[in-house]
Amino acid sequence: MAGWRAAAIRANEPPAKVARKGDIVPAAEGVNIIVQFRSATGQDTGPQLDLPASVTPAQLEILLNGLLANEDKMPYAFSVEDMVSFGVRRQRLFGHSESVLAVQFSPDGKLLASGSGDTTVRLWDLATQTPQSECKGHRNWVLVVAWSPDGRVLATGDMDGAIWLWEPTTGAALGSCVGHKKWITSLAWEPAHKATPSRRFCSASRDNMIRVWDSATYRCLFSFSNHTMVVTAVRWGGEGLIYSASRDTTICVWSDVDGKQVRILKGHGHWVNTLALSTETVLRCGAYDHTGTAPKDPLLAKEAALARYSVATGGLPERLVSGSDDFTMFLWQPSTQKAPLQRMTGHVQLINQVQFSPDGRMILSASFDKSIKLWDGFTGTFLATLRGHVGPVYQVAWSSDSRLFVSGSKDSTLKVWDAHSRKLKVDLPGHADEVFTVDWAPDGSGVASGGKDRVLKLWRT
Repeated sequence: MAGWRAAAIRANEPPAKVARKGDIVPAAEGVNIIVQFRSATGQDTGPQLDLPASVTPAQLEILLNGLLANEDKMPYAFSVEDMVSFGVRRQRLFGHSESVLAVQFSPDGKLLASGSGDTTVRLWDLATQTPQSECKGHRNWVLVVAWSPDGRVLATGDMDGAIWLWEPTTGAALGSCVGHKKWITSLAWEPAHKATPSRRFCSASRDNMIRVWDSATYRCLFSFSNHTMVVTAVRWGGEGLIYSASRDTTICVWSDVDGKQVRILKGHGHWVNTLALSTETVLRCGAYDHTGTAPKDPLLAKEAALARYSVATGGLPERLVSGSDDFTMFLWQPSTQKAPLQRMTGHVQLINQVQFSPDGRMILSASFDKSIKLWDGFTGTFLATLRGHVGPVYQVAWSSDSRLFVSGSKDSTLKVWDAHSRKLKVDLPGHADEVFTVDWAPDGSGVASGGKDRVLKLWRT
């Protein structure tokens, strides 16, 4: 009788013990595990499978005979081994009736916001993994969600060009910001070390404009642009500058005081799709540390945010990375110069997203060429190519300690990678269709993903 191991990945459970033949390991209802069949000699058979944790040895035997294409059904004995240290428990969150297009964790990691093609925004309580609020007001697809750094306001943008603001605790609509004529492509809040409580945020649109809004009055404070085509991304940096990318191949740098143009960054030969700042993680979380705590007093919170920002920059200027339809990336130091620090080549199809690691030392790029590339965050030097997806890679997200990152793809899977070994850590199947959006909680507690199958998934680590 052949011996086989079912290598199971579980979350929030002690390491699995070896089970004798016929043993059934008790499992919590509704929990799934990732199983990899492995022979006694260490050879893997078939892909990793997403199965209910209550699966029985008899059911495993049927699956294994099918994978081996045995005409005569063979009996097998199974044992369980701890396959990886990265534990995952998957939770499906149902509610949206159309594709989930955007997800983002709150700065303290306690809430999750999702935007969907069903025109709703949903807020989820991560402690109970249940829906907290359904926010209605949008009349078209919700494309973008963005939390204020103090976590007190959620901004969302839709396909009609409308922006809505929500109170996260109750899900109540605070008001809407009207001015854009086409859909919203990107939202970014003023950093907490510049203003706490958070009030100002900026928006980018397919109408070629960038607008700065007051979240307390819902009024546009000023608008600006010299872009001649769609503005695809906007970032609000920590040095008093706003950055915008456009399909006109340029990146513009603006003063956040009055919207005056500071400089234009040129180099790309096609649409610029994505931007990322080296300080993005600390700007997103403001005064909140890795445990999800922050001073309640606004002055103390502002000081804490400034201290965190100073540590993140190390006294150096912010760096910006851009990705384009021309298959290239550029690394910039936009507050001091318009010439790029490095031109980064290697992808053979368009680049969907770029992301700095939280410590600013590495950059990820996700591409339609089905690969992810890793780069040095200071010099732009190429480090590694990570392959495993069989479809275009749409988005990537870093863990808070910069050790791991997750990727979501058109192939319906998420994959977790080890940044140090530059190898696949674990495959996360489970979605039934394309994965459009992923985010990793700032406190490191888990990953959220959403896609075409209309299901939001939480992967608790």
